[in-house]
Amino acid sequence: MAGGAWLAWPWLSEPLWEQFATLLPKRPVFDPGHPLGCHRRRVGDRVVFVKLLQLLRFGCSYQVIADATCSATTIRARRDEWIRLGAFARLKQLALEAYDRMVGLVLDEIAVDGCITKVPGGGEVAGRSPVDRGKQGLKRSGLVDGYGIPLGRILAGANHHDSPLLAPTLDLLTALGPLPEEVTVHLDAGYDSAGTRTLLGERRLHGQIARKGGKAPIQAGGRWHVERTHAWQNAFHRLARCHERRAKVIDALFDLADAILTVRSLIRRVWTTHR
Repeated sequence: MAGGAWLAWPWLSEPLWEQFATLLPKRPVFDPGHPLGCHRRRVGDRVVFVKLLQLLRFGCSYQVIADATCSATTIRARRDEWIRLGAFARLKQLALEAYDRMVGLVLDEIAVDGCITKVPGGGEVAGRSPVDRGKQGLKRSGLVDGYGIPLGRILAGANHHDSPLLAPTLDLLTALGPLPEEVTVHLDAGYDSAGTRTLLGERRLHGQIARKGGKAPIQAGGRWHVERTHAWQNAFHRLARCHERRAKVIDALFDLADAILTVRSLIRRVWTTHR
């Protein structure tokens, strides 16, 4: 995704938009209730969608990304409208279902890990970062399958430890339907505790947990998939340095990024399996 060139790739942007468009209600170009029967045309949904993709990738402000085709106020208003409709969450779910149908999610091997990013303006899920001199930060506890496809995340302040976030993160598995009989959860040494093993045992999950004090390269296991996915997500600069203050907006941007990553992986993998 270097330089954001993927924004101009129709093989990725077109499927995203075509699916997203089906989730939006039909609206007239002009408001039929206007007393004069005419007014400024409603900005097209596709224009706003492209602006949101640019905002997500480049991390700039709404004012910078706005131009003559669409104002910053319109971008924010349409974003909030789509969040109320649940369009971003639904797009992510549809992308996961398509990937599972054509390639198959690897749910017998999953990985969970936390990632801390900057939140300069604070907000609902911000906290003092232990790795950034106490500045405001955001922690996401990410859940991925055995290939690294993002399945979901839990947001919290950067001052939260990984272990207490494990249970709500694993709860995200319930939305995926029936799981394989044996599921292995790959975790780093931050989860190495009796409490974590008890939690996994209660859920009938096998844990492959790195031991504290051991050398990380030797204990790598399957954790690198979630670490790679964190790197993919941080390539979206709006997520790596988040200026949003509301949790629901941050979640919506993550859902959009996860949908992009899932569709990209789907297209690249089916090139070799379905052509």
